[in-house]
Amino acid sequence: MIAKLNSIFSSVTHHPDGGRLLLRILVAGLMIFHGVAKVSHGIDWIAADLAAKGIPSFVAYGVYIGEILAPAMVILGILTVPAAFIILINMIVAMLMVGAFGHMTEVTKVGAWALETDAFYVLGCVAIMMLGTGKYSVAPAAYR
Repeated sequence: MIAKLNSIFSSVTHHPDGGRLLLRILVAGLMIFHGVAKVSHGIDWIAADLAAKGIPSFVAYGVYIGEILAPAMVILGILTVPAAFIILINMIVAMLMVGAFGHMTEVTKVGAWALETDAFYVLGCVAIMMLGTGKYSVAPAAYR
């Protein structure tokens, strides 16, 4: 009975390429919101933070690559693995800039891990890099 039930659910839900697409849309689509905020409100504060840490302020423009260009590429399935890696690096730099790694053991008032959003993006990018694009992509197979 359990095997039959599992077989029924598996036949309905087993769509690895659809799962890859859903993961790509979720991780990269949510990241684009961060990029849109940077376009709307500017990146001067990021440039100032970088300069205060001795990093050239022009590096702040990389946020547009990591939060708009690379996520768009991931969603479309164009050079998905390198684009996911760029988002991953963008997240690690952002976490270093705000000192997130100092909050590894903290829990919020509602019981959530303080770094769960960061972990979502980091591990989501790692999963995309491990799984690849799948068949749903606007790019030819050589560019996925």
